[in-house]
Amino acid sequence: MANVGSIMTWTFYEETDVPKEVEEILIEGETAEAAYKTVRDVAVVTNKRIIIADRQGITGKKVEIYTIPFKSIVMYSSENGGKIDLNAELELWTRAGKFKLLLNKKVNIRKLDRIIASHIL
Repeated sequence: MANVGSIMTWTFYEETDVPKEVEEILIEGETAEAAYKTVRDVAVVTNKRIIIADRQGITGKKVEIYTIPFKSIVMYSSENGGKIDLNAELELWTRAGKFKLLLNKKVNIRKLDRIIASHIL
């Protein structure tokens, strides 16, 4: 297993529309199922992968795209938010390492859980 160093973490704030620039990179047979606002951009969950666009620099013109293919996920866990800790968490163990998605209370953790489960189980 490759090591991505420290755990990579992103925060999803709320559901949003799929941006055109992400639709342009989808492959034949791939469809977007949900999109979420992140700190500076968006994450899109398709029927094949999770795509996270990470804008960089002061202007945000440089964009790094992370792709987590569902076929690389070997295990995952989900934790709903509580009364004190409102954010839910989704952790993904892949062949490349571990990823954590923090989900604001506006994000339906169970919807995201169902999407991922339907494609990896």
